[in-house]
Amino acid sequence: MRFGYITAPVLGALWLFVIATTVSVAMSFATGAAFRPSFTLSLAIGALLGFGALYLQSASMSAAAAVLGLAVTLAAGAAPVVVGDGVGLTALALTALATGLGAGVPLARFLDEMPAGALTRHEFEGAVLKFLMGFGYIFFTALVVIPFYVMVMTSLKNQSELIQNPLDFSIDLSQGWLLFRSYVELIRDFRFGEYLWTSFYISVLTVFITLAFAIPGAYAVARLRFRGRAAFSRSILLIYMVPMIVLALPIYIAFSMTGLRNSIAGIVMIYPVTTIPVALYMLQGYFRGLPAEIEEAGLMDGLSRLRVIWLITLPLSLPALASVSLYVFMIAWNEFLLAFMLLDDPSKFTLTRGIASLNSSEIPRQHLMAGSVIATLPIMAIFLGLERFMTKGLTAGSVKG
Repeated sequence: MRFGYITAPVLGALWLFVIATTVSVAMSFATGAAFRPSFTLSLAIGALLGFGALYLQSASMSAAAAVLGLAVTLAAGAAPVVVGDGVGLTALALTALATGLGAGVPLARFLDEMPAGALTRHEFEGAVLKFLMGFGYIFFTALVVIPFYVMVMTSLKNQSELIQNPLDFSIDLSQGWLLFRSYVELIRDFRFGEYLWTSFYISVLTVFITLAFAIPGAYAVARLRFRGRAAFSRSILLIYMVPMIVLALPIYIAFSMTGLRNSIAGIVMIYPVTTIPVALYMLQGYFRGLPAEIEEAGLMDGLSRLRVIWLITLPLSLPALASVSLYVFMIAWNEFLLAFMLLDDPSKFTLTRGIASLNSSEIPRQHLMAGSVIATLPIMAIFLGLERFMTKGLTAGSVKG
């Protein structure tokens, strides 16, 4: 394998099959037509492309050769992407262009400065690692994008389109605003506006209650000296060793006996139980990383321990607090089991409980997908907007803590 004229065709064959599969899935979803990769032709043509990229040593030349060659093979009916009947010339051209660019440019990068003869270990492993990195980008992007794409496209269809072809994920843009009729019906007929508001204020209350208990608890573990401190610090996350489904029946019985079942107060009481341990664990590491001398200086100036926490520790801990708040908010927003078990009154449903109520044969499937999109977009926007705080909070205190 440690020869350029062997490594290049092997990587080219494997890479073209990856690109052919990716393009086939993308074109099928975008057009609703039949596209599939050809394993044999992908390996054969990919080997030739890899051999050519080895000698061209230019991304532009390699891409041009790949696009031209794949256009010819596609027209001849012997391409790495096999198309069904009724596919138009525009779709064929896009297929050839996407496959050629997707194969030619990366292959030139993978084989950059690779000699045709014997390879050093560094040259061989560098090409293989570049290939694996490219494959990883495509694979993990597909894992995230494909389910979300299917969910969004299904929510934009009507019942007749879904019945006619459930696997057609293309959309008719000529419908205009009618594409969003499922979302309008959810807000108007299925009370999803109320579910959004309920989930929002329950999640916010969960964040405040969690921080109210986690901040003093984490500070005590990080700064104070008391008997059992080490054991308590190690056992904070033991609650997660017990699956929530095991606790479901006792919680249901206890809440039914106390009248807390089917109430927002009961949900607000039980959610922090699942979030306080992880908040304690995250905050104690950060508090340990803060210089103790700053707090000691505050105590020497006459501040009480509580005022030291309020005036010194908390302002220095804003990145960690933002991270913990976001994480707790996401847990509360996405929680389903407890809401499904404890809430029966539709006027008190959280968003996840409301989505579960749509999973019925009497309700069109596009409404379920529209509800899932409504539940996903807000938390995605919040996460992307506050990602930098979450990253800082998760890594802060990792060295000293």
